Amino acid sequence: MCRIVVVGSINMDLVTQAPRFVGPGETILGERFLTMPGGKGANQAVAAARLGAEVALVGALGDDAFGQQLRAGLATEGVHLDHVARLADSASGTASITVADGENQIIVVPGANARVTPAQVDNAHALIERADAVLVQMEIPLDTVEATVRLGHRLGVPVILNPAPAQKLPTDWLQLARYVTPNQHELAILLDADPDEDFRTLMQRAPCPVVLTRGGEGAWYREQGEPLHQSGFKVHVVDSTGAGDTFNAALAVFLHEGLPTAVRKACAAAALSVTKLGAQGGMPGLQELDAFLARQAG
Repeated sequence: MCRIVVVGSINMDLVTQAPRFVGPGETILGERFLTMPGGKGANQAVAAARLGAEVALVGALGDDAFGQQLRAGLATEGVHLDHVARLADSASGTASITVADGENQIIVVPGANARVTPAQVDNAHALIERADAVLVQMEIPLDTVEATVRLGHRLGVPVILNPAPAQKLPTDWLQLARYVTPNQHELAILLDADPDEDFRTLMQRAPCPVVLTRGGEGAWYREQGEPLHQSGFKVHVVDSTGAGDTFNAALAVFLHEGLPTAVRKACAAAALSVTKLGAQGGMPGLQELDAFLARQAG
């Protein structure tokens, strides 16, 4: 069984479905409100677990009602939580999400996620050493992201860095990641580049291999030479929240099958994830993914 360690955020998503996005100073009537588990770290952990991996999560929750619900939900999904801290003096992270016409707008309040520390990563040393891949995102402190990348590199464990929310990162440790997985906007920020520059040129300038997501168009990937393209899969889009997290999780789970296969399966898993509401609502299981890919082949 593939072993994945995820270092990242855990949020409660406060989701409002609306006919359209609201403008400044405007009030409109929403259609539906839901609370759903989320956070990029938790999302990637759940997605990887559903795809058959043994998953451990390094993160933090508040000792509040949201924290209790989130911990119980992750445990139900089979995610190992020994390295998820419970902080009595902090609220759990939240994300306020508006969904309209299959797109989303998100405001994140980090809460306990802002206190995920490099020491927690060090304490998970033995866990990371045994992992087949490590996933880390940027809804936690930057020094903790750096500690994860450096430890994974030192141990020879592939680290997949999902640079979201995006910011420019130091080249000296960015190049230690096995792959970075931005979208086009995030890649430009990551490299402090002109956002209008061709993304394929930016991919070749990056200090480490890039797997670039392009929504419904699929993904581009490059280890050496020219970037290669994996087409997306046509589905009915209900909610795109969590698609990128599903993509990253699948990439990690199937990386041992080679990058082209992993990217194809990641695109398929991400496509399935947008067909239902909620970041984790549409994340597929392994059988569902295999059946979907078999239909595409047929």
